[in-house]
Amino acid sequence: MGRKLKKVKPLIYVFCEGESEQAYTDFLKKQFSDVAVIKRPSSIGLFNEAKVRFDKDPRFRNSIEETDEIWFFFDVEVKDIGKWEQRIRIIKALRKLRRKPGVRVRLLMTSGCIEYWLMLHYKMYVPPVQTVADKERIVAELKTREPSYFKGDYASTSHIAVQYPTAVINAEQTVRILLADGLPGMEDSDERNQWLYTKCKTFSTVYEAINYLEDLSGKERKV
Repeated sequence: MGRKLKKVKPLIYVFCEGESEQAYTDFLKKQFSDVAVIKRPSSIGLFNEAKVRFDKDPRFRNSIEETDEIWFFFDVEVKDIGKWEQRIRIIKALRKLRRKPGVRVRLLMTSGCIEYWLMLHYKMYVPPVQTVADKERIVAELKTREPSYFKGDYASTSHIAVQYPTAVINAEQTVRILLADGLPGMEDSDERNQWLYTKCKTFSTVYEAINYLEDLSGKERKV
């Protein structure tokens, strides 16, 4: 009888916009360590950072054959609408770093600020999340739920993040209700992501990354 080969865990690189995204990524790394290898640079940076890393950093360039997915974890804001074309060019280039299969690129987008994604761990709602005042209200509301929270704090972020099953349900609903506003579809596609990125509605797609990790672990998802 032949030896049973050990299944290799998917390798995922995550590029984060801020320290809170890094803290949440570290929670996911620990929570799903049995099914995936999640790595992130110590520095903050998104699309240009990824391009430079995979072009020039041997640690990244030499691991491309083992890399299954690249994630970008960031906020969607009005000021960044004009950057879509530049960013989609980088996304397409990263997919082609390896052929058959190509590298999967996911956009973990949240309207305005990550604190909105964190609030979805407690309740479903779709407030405006674009102005400074909008964001301050959400941060203040989050602190009524988790008083010790501050940006980049691993302990408080992890305390919130353990409730991710609730956030997954709520976040998927924030995207689904946008179908009535013209969202091209629920499936992760460039067309859908461009619509979400440029329309600046209230939503979060972070749930898709967690769904992927849960599928790897074989957990049944609530609907």
